[in-house]
Amino acid sequence: MDGNDCKLEKDVSEIDLDVHLTSKLKEKHISIQNSLRDLEGLAEQNEGEKKPCPLCPEETFKPCLTNKLLKHLQNLHWKVSVEFEDYRMCICCLPCMQQKPSQDKEGVPPKTACHYHCSICSATISRRTEMISHVKRHATKGETDGKYSPGHFQKTLKELNTHVQVSPNFKTPQKTDTFFNPKMKVNRQLIFCALVVLAKERKPIECLDAFGSTGIMGLQWAKHLGKSVKVTINDISESSVAMIRDNCLLNNMKVLTKKKDDEEEENEVGEDSGAAVEVTQYDANVLMHLRAFDFIHLDPFGTSVNYLDAAFRNVRNLGIVSVTSTDTGSLFAKTLNVAKRHYGCNIVRTEYYKELAARIILASVARAAARCGKGIEVLLSVAVEHFVLVVVRVLRGATQTDESVQKINTLIHCQWCEERIFQKEGNMVQENPYKNLPCDCQKSMQGNSAVVLGPMWSGSLFNTGFLRRMMSESVEHEMDDLHPLLKTLICEAECTPLKQFSLQPNQANQEESGVLIKVPDTTDYSADPGKRKRQDISKAISKRLKNEAPVEHPPFYYSIHRHSIRGLNIPKLNKFLQYLSEEGFKVSRTHFDPTGIRTNASLATFKTILEKNSTISNTSQASNVVQTAESRGQDLLTEEAMTVCDTK
Repeated sequence: MDGNDCKLEKDVSEIDLDVHLTSKLKEKHISIQNSLRDLEGLAEQNEGEKKPCPLCPEETFKPCLTNKLLKHLQNLHWKVSVEFEDYRMCICCLPCMQQKPSQDKEGVPPKTACHYHCSICSATISRRTEMISHVKRHATKGETDGKYSPGHFQKTLKELNTHVQVSPNFKTPQKTDTFFNPKMKVNRQLIFCALVVLAKERKPIECLDAFGSTGIMGLQWAKHLGKSVKVTINDISESSVAMIRDNCLLNNMKVLTKKKDDEEEENEVGEDSGAAVEVTQYDANVLMHLRAFDFIHLDPFGTSVNYLDAAFRNVRNLGIVSVTSTDTGSLFAKTLNVAKRHYGCNIVRTEYYKELAARIILASVARAAARCGKGIEVLLSVAVEHFVLVVVRVLRGATQTDESVQKINTLIHCQWCEERIFQKEGNMVQENPYKNLPCDCQKSMQGNSAVVLGPMWSGSLFNTGFLRRMMSESVEHEMDDLHPLLKTLICEAECTPLKQFSLQPNQANQEESGVLIKVPDTTDYSADPGKRKRQDISKAISKRLKNEAPVEHPPFYYSIHRHSIRGLNIPKLNKFLQYLSEEGFKVSRTHFDPTGIRTNASLATFKTILEKNSTISNTSQASNVVQTAESRGQDLLTEEAMTVCDTK
């Protein structure tokens, strides 16, 4: 190779780099440039002898000759610019940011303030020192340009034998379209196990990850389930779709790409084309209206109520819809007005706020399904610190729809003792709703002591048989991190202590809720099985669901520390479960609260048994307890004497 060829290759590489940088600059503010030559090029775009400054309003800097304008750009805008990576953030004097009008001079329009535009988060900052500190914070967090560009990765992550490449600021959803949260691993594993259970009921199934982002979830489905599933990964962002395509090729999968306006498919084949993934770039509502699926997973950034109607529009009968909600601020009763706006329900902060969040989402899901003439069967409900996950099975028919709607009721909650009970069904106005509560706080306290919460889901939150099959699949796929949570969920669904938990691997696939299940044929129906075959499979599954009577667990739970008595040492949690069980009550722990106990005992009975089995901490506190009890008794006697005197 001679010197001319080397020089030619160098020129071509420089041209490609310039094209790449200019394409990225098109999406940024005009004050963010790569070089002084690019900044001067903005001034040369205007025709005429006198040209205006592209970064100053005409009232501040009038149009002038080219030589004067170039000196102005170099001595003002470029000289005080802030450099970060390949960009220069020049000072901008355009009316993007205005100063606050002074109170002394009324009627005077606010002045335009000079400022900088951040190349990462598009923030507007007035001072240069503050802009430098802002940029340093981005560098400390490892955040760079939020847009995806092929070949510019800093991290490759692995989860469930699936590799994905992510952008450097993948943990910040506001700064990048390709968001990846490692803390949501449990969520992805639960959804994977639910999909495996559905895939063993009928084959093949069409599943959709409506918000793919990096594509990690859909890639796990395709890699471990193979031809038994037809995976579609969708995202509206162009950068996310490009990353999903590259991650598919990284895992040696066949890529079928469909864009918004193109009807043709573009195929890219990896080393092993056994598993195929279809990548689409649509709005999630549009895609779910256009096509039918057996399994749909919704995981938007924030609330998911905007996508429920489209999800139930074309989902097939006996299919599964899983919804992940991350708007915990409104669901956990931190922003009450947002919960009212999104979910149409009244909530307050309670000791059982996590279960309340799951029931609120299920009510929205049931209403969306009913609008499409479908009912739901709740298979799984999980609420932890970062998300709330609900998994439901879709049941077509007017009878199933009416049964689901009837399970949406309001809740009466006592604000003094936190006793709660679902309001009775019926359209008649109750004379005294406080009579429904088992407590007598309304008699002993003045004023209103209870609030009405909801409407919310009042039915069961779990399906024991489905959870047991999920447990079997997690053991088969070696998901050891998921076993403790699934064990707690199974015991919570059956309302039994964890010590009585038992899993029989040999019968896990044949027995569900005590009913013998005929396992579907394992033949690969890669071709269309035909209408007759699909009807037979649907009838077999629906027959199993009718025979499968779900165990109704008690609604809500009590926190043992919340209702402890001052001056007494409460027993250990497992020991107290034994005391409640000996009294003849159903009892289990709950995953919603590590100190919570799910039981069918009333709160008064719960407190009585807790006080009976608690011990006094020391003698001094014992004397205080006795003195307070005696003083309370004396106060009651004096009150009775006063009332007698008044009557006389």
